[in-house]
Amino acid sequence: MITRPCQISEIQHLVEAYIAELSSPFDSFLEEHILASTFYIVEEGTAAIGYFAIHHNETLTQFYISRPYRKHAQPLFSRVLEENSLTTLFVPTCDELFLSLAIDKDFKLNKQAYFFQDSLAELSENQGSEDDSFRPAEPGDLRQIEQVCGDFLDHYERRIHNGELFAYYRGSLLLGIGVMEQSKLIAGVASIGMMTNALFRKQGIGRTIILHMKKWCYEHNLTPICGCWYYNEASKLTLESAGMVTKTRLLNIKVTSPSRSG
Repeated sequence: MITRPCQISEIQHLVEAYIAELSSPFDSFLEEHILASTFYIVEEGTAAIGYFAIHHNETLTQFYISRPYRKHAQPLFSRVLEENSLTTLFVPTCDELFLSLAIDKDFKLNKQAYFFQDSLAELSENQGSEDDSFRPAEPGDLRQIEQVCGDFLDHYERRIHNGELFAYYRGSLLLGIGVMEQSKLIAGVASIGMMTNALFRKQGIGRTIILHMKKWCYEHNLTPICGCWYYNEASKLTLESAGMVTKTRLLNIKVTSPSRSG
């Protein structure tokens, strides 16, 4: 079997097979790392049997072997670890194969993030002010968004242009923003998030923004998902109050064993 660098377009059929096997979707944080990775195809003769992806020469973000060749998964996984100077594995728990192979190695496991899906529970919206408005952000919102949100995100102007930002106002005051990033890997899925103006926190603003973002996604035939850092309890509670639930984790697994093929 040989491995060689490739473009994601060359392994699109394998990526689609991988996505189909996931038990739940992953959010834009992991997707960004995957798409910024170098992809490698695994071939046996003329058959493409799998692929893997390495981010910045140090983090394995994907490892997939198609089912007919899966008996080779363990030795191939060991080989990838041996032939590359990897320090980290980004492993979502919805990826059973990758998770199992990583667990085989007894590496150091760290909890990176929660991934959420909609519970589909019926929820009542918070009673806001008559002056409240929620809408897609416009160029005229840029200055106030930058002032309120600081370095929460990057490229605010581009995100507004791409339709990824939403503004929640009370009169002329920006209460917070919503964020929507449509997946490039998982069809019909969008990662949503929010940022609340520090002056208006603990007033249900974040919950209201997520409820609005969910509604917008469904109206545009998108399934909302989201994620947050594992130790951000405030974000987790806000998402749960807006009907989002989690069964999936992102693990940040450190390659610690000197013998990676053990």
